[in-house]
Amino acid sequence: MKNSLNRIVFVNGEYVKEEDAVISIFDRGFIFGDGVYEVVPVINGKLVDKKYFLERLDRSLNELSIPWPCSKEEYMEVMNELVARNDLHEGIIYSQVTRGAADRDFPFPEHSDPGFVAFTSVMDLLKNPEIKTGIEVITTPDLRWKRRDIKSVNLLGQVLAKQDAVSKNAKEGWMVEDGFITEGVSSSAYIVKDGVLITRQLSNSILPGIRRRTLLEIAKDAGIEVDERVFTVEEAMAADEAFISSATTMALSVISIDGHTIGDGKPGPITQQLRQLYEARVLAEAAE
Repeated sequence: MKNSLNRIVFVNGEYVKEEDAVISIFDRGFIFGDGVYEVVPVINGKLVDKKYFLERLDRSLNELSIPWPCSKEEYMEVMNELVARNDLHEGIIYSQVTRGAADRDFPFPEHSDPGFVAFTSVMDLLKNPEIKTGIEVITTPDLRWKRRDIKSVNLLGQVLAKQDAVSKNAKEGWMVEDGFITEGVSSSAYIVKDGVLITRQLSNSILPGIRRRTLLEIAKDAGIEVDERVFTVEEAMAADEAFISSATTMALSVISIDGHTIGDGKPGPITQQLRQLYEARVLAEAAE
């Protein structure tokens, strides 16, 4: 894999070296956060969870009335070309679509072409050492806007929450609103109690995580009972297991919340089972 200094990125129709990548200062994503993004994992040089990634991007664009910058087929061609040009074996591709460049004004511009940028990042998705140890999380107030179901580039609330977690030596933050955990700063949140997998139901309050969707399918196929509902911080601390999921973590155990040990302080059996099944699923997809 080429290192970051030699990385090739995609900017509005062109593949360029990252140091040559520029966007307009009038791009509405830059000025207003008027855009959406996606992250798709790459395993063994192949994109995985592709179908759900495209479905969620389509929904986010529709919710904000931003047109696709190209056809879905062309969009995927860009993703695959970036994998090839950067010799990416394992990691992620970040892609972003904005409403485009126009003079600064709050209403949608009458004429603007959507902005489309994308880049690769190398990551150890399958051999992350935290798989064996689990991670610590802290609770933090949920300061975000009310349309969290849209994967918007408006991420200042998450930036503040993640910094809160990092400043307290935690790997992730679980955001809290009205006493209930909404989700992780950059992940979905789950607990397990008496063999039942519990995670918040979909609504405007949380992002419809792709890994969440996949893991719930896997859980049901494996005969694991799933309860989609809200849960409190106190309930999470009393859980037998807890874990997060995202494009970069897949399924990763949470061993403590605000310094309170969860279960026996080690990755739990259901979390490990789900991760193993998820890994098998994406490895099979990459091999197709």
